[in-house]
Amino acid sequence: MSTATTAAAAMNIGQAAARSGVSAKMVRHYESLGLLPKIGRTEAGYRQYGEPEVHTLRFIHRARELGFSMAEIAELLKLWQNRRRASSDVKRIAQAHIQDLDRRIAEMTAMRRTLERLASCCHGDQRPDCPILDELAE
Repeated sequence: MSTATTAAAAMNIGQAAARSGVSAKMVRHYESLGLLPKIGRTEAGYRQYGEPEVHTLRFIHRARELGFSMAEIAELLKLWQNRRRASSDVKRIAQAHIQDLDRRIAEMTAMRRTLERLASCCHGDQRPDCPILDELAE
């Protein structure tokens, strides 16, 4: 448990998940990846989260919504937690992610065009011949 977590502010995993918008399963996953600091536990072994952990979970959740990979998120978290970071390091990660998104968008656009072309060639009737299946079989 972080030193900022006090008994009054302690939350169980379900409460932390609800407050951060992340499922309890993903909270455990992020913890296993080392994206969260070591979480303290009660004498009964239940995890106890505080506001700093919830804030970190929200950060991870938002980064995931933007499509960052876990490796990128780990790097971004380190930069976020380092007050002496260079913003150029953060921008480099964001720009690389933009390039990856552009590449994936181009690939998906090409896939869409191909499927549209194939679908327009398919009669969609009771006949067995189908250019979509023919293309997939090539």
